[in-house]
Amino acid sequence: MLIAGPTASGKSALAMEIAARDGRTIVNADALQVYAQWRILSARPSAEEEAALPHALFGHIGRDTPYSTGHWLREVAPLLMRPIVIVGGTGLNFSALTTGLADIAPITPHIRARANQILTDLGPQAMLAELDPATRARIDTQNPARIQRAWEVLMATGRGLADWQASTGPALLPLQDAQGIVLQMDTARLDARISQRFAAMMENGALDEARAALPHWPDDGTNHPPPQPPPWTRAIGAPELIAHLRGQMTLPEAIAAATLASRQYAKRQRTWFRNRMKNWALLNC
Repeated sequence: MLIAGPTASGKSALAMEIAARDGRTIVNADALQVYAQWRILSARPSAEEEAALPHALFGHIGRDTPYSTGHWLREVAPLLMRPIVIVGGTGLNFSALTTGLADIAPITPHIRARANQILTDLGPQAMLAELDPATRARIDTQNPARIQRAWEVLMATGRGLADWQASTGPALLPLQDAQGIVLQMDTARLDARISQRFAAMMENGALDEARAALPHWPDDGTNHPPPQPPPWTRAIGAPELIAHLRGQMTLPEAIAAATLASRQYAKRQRTWFRNRMKNWALLNC
């Protein structure tokens, strides 16, 4: 069983209910919940919840360890032989699992450095302008990380990302062989749940979690993040709390900004599910 949905929609609770009922292992499909240092800010299951039921691929990656959708697929593959419920909010992981992922060679440090420099000097639109029309039509043009990835693939291989995706191999788990559910919730209700959950995160130690990450937080020497920050820094709410700890905003301002960022992230998730996971069953919650 596959359970997707926007942040704060109740995915984890449903997955635990199903796992307890059917004797399944809960497998993480969230790109941030793999990192060991983010339990609270990634909304990872608590230590007690992880101990109560079998869990896999939660909190097992260090901040400096390279980890991508390709890594995730390789780790998921052997787990498909047992009763599982895969749950998360990262649509790319689910799409790769059920429709396949292009086998693109790793990007060289030289090309990555060029991309970072272009992003700093000219912005993502400069890279977007160099992409082939098919790739521009396919990617999220409001997401600098997706633009940079597409540009790097084109520079490294001479082929557009859309062309690579068109020649993708077979899926590990075609949707027709699984039960795929996308949770959906009224926007106003979801926004209220997001606010309540971030308030609970603060009560449970989110600021301490951010404080522990502060010595490792990347910047350019002037307390500003690099143009393409490493994946582990993308935990919703973490950049805002780091900014507070650096004296760049008050705590109430950081909480408000983090809550807004969570709502914006949920909106992007809903757009992905609507556009890229049309064949999944919808469950109102």
